[in-house]
Amino acid sequence: MLLAIDAGNTNTVLGLYRLSTDDVPGEMLKHWRITTPLRQTSDEIGVTLRSLFLDAGHDLSVVDGIAISSVVPPIDSTLRRACEIFFKVKPLFIEPGVKTGIPVLTDNPAEVGADRIVNCVAAFDKYGGPTIVVDMGTATTFDVVSKRGEFLGGAIAPGLGISAEALFQRAARLPRIDVKKPSKVIGTGTVDNIQIGLYYGYIGLVDGILKRMIAELGPETKTVATGGLSKLIAPGSEYIQETDDMLTLTGLRLVYEKNRDRHREKPREALAARRPGV
Repeated sequence: MLLAIDAGNTNTVLGLYRLSTDDVPGEMLKHWRITTPLRQTSDEIGVTLRSLFLDAGHDLSVVDGIAISSVVPPIDSTLRRACEIFFKVKPLFIEPGVKTGIPVLTDNPAEVGADRIVNCVAAFDKYGGPTIVVDMGTATTFDVVSKRGEFLGGAIAPGLGISAEALFQRAARLPRIDVKKPSKVIGTGTVDNIQIGLYYGYIGLVDGILKRMIAELGPETKTVATGGLSKLIAPGSEYIQETDDMLTLTGLRLVYEKNRDRHREKPREALAARRPGV
């Protein structure tokens, strides 16, 4: 089985997959969302993963492949050690040199985040192209896949959470609120004024960028939203057609399967010798 790990700035999402065969498509068996372990050791990460697996009725030994997309470089080596120690598996990090099937046609392909690439892999596999992926996390990214399956580029905007936090920090008299869809558009109190401004203001940002991208790509362009805030924002958008929470994990599975033969090294015996009894 494959463990797919999407390490973001705020949250890390994990998915346990049965890999595809010639006759059977890949299948997600379980997924989890945890706080990104910015200050945890490899042992602490491993204990967390083992607890999640046991609670789901799985042993760590079922995993014989791990694929990781990370936009948090300081935790990469810790994640790598946790995988090698607890799963006895060498993880595949999505980085330059890994076969994705998506040509990156940007000024500097090496600087494009791994999560953006795997999102495009999954979107093109499921929807074809041209497609725009809107990933709503700590930042909101807009990623464009051409009709031929090329990553053309996109846009990056502050996430809704960042926007809300900036407002609360700079305006001392405004209270912190839970951002949700307001019941009306003309507010009569401070709380609903803030909710209206954040919610509809953010939809305006998303739709404004999508409108211009679709005008450039053509009316046949498909749009899909993913990320932790997608279910909040997407229903209010005029341009988002689909929502897929698992898009990044699906992309990780697809990329791993493309690299499965060359990444077959599974050093369980060698790695087990480093940490006997785990």
